[in-house]
Amino acid sequence: MENRGFDFRIAMQNRTKQFALRIIKLYQALPKTGEAQLIGNQLFRAGTAVGSNYRAACRARSSKEFFSKLSIVIEEADETMFWLELLGESEIIKTSLLQDLLNETEEILKIFVTARKTMNQSKNN
Repeated sequence: MENRGFDFRIAMQNRTKQFALRIIKLYQALPKTGEAQLIGNQLFRAGTAVGSNYRAACRARSSKEFFSKLSIVIEEADETMFWLELLGESEIIKTSLLQDLLNETEEILKIFVTARKTMNQSKNN
């Protein structure tokens, strides 16, 4: 059972790193207009923070610290979703081109929200 948790951590570290790389590539492809670059900077910061904060959570010294850092991961993923939606809805980038990344953001968000809820429930039992 312990190995399964370790495998999950490694898989999610890899997945969130790949996610960050996709965010970087999107940022590089953004138009060089002022508004695209401003939104892009925010997207870049939030999207890459998902992976870096998850790595930090995995090295937490206590379950409280893990829970806190996991909450930051969720916050950054949600913010990433906001900036992606804004890029599409402002028509800086066609929403259809963002759909894959929006789906991945939502999946990552759901995984971490579920993990946090599970932690909360086991803490309360």
